[in-house]
Amino acid sequence: MRLAAKTASDKKARNIVGLELRNVASFTDYFVICTGNNARHVQSIADSIEQDLRKSGRRPLHTEGYSAAEWILLDYGDFIVHVFNPASRKFYDLERLWRDARRVALPEVQEAE
Repeated sequence: MRLAAKTASDKKARNIVGLELRNVASFTDYFVICTGNNARHVQSIADSIEQDLRKSGRRPLHTEGYSAAEWILLDYGDFIVHVFNPASRKFYDLERLWRDARRVALPEVQEAE
């Protein structure tokens, strides 16, 4: 999860949030949520996360939304990465939907300006 967040940060993703879902959901332990500037940026962030995690031996169990690039979901089982464009991030508002989840500190993340 932390490598995915760091990779998103390195690719200049914005508003990177980690949520611990262990006490509120049974399908995964964590979410990493971030925003790209546009469709190309969203795909670039997702591509880089997948490449970096593959180097460490992890492959997503499932990927959704890549071609539309409004919301790309990378499911790694124990964590799920959500890469949004700005409009979709605002519309789906996962932080509000999962407001009972604990926020995870991500000290390795440098917020893009």
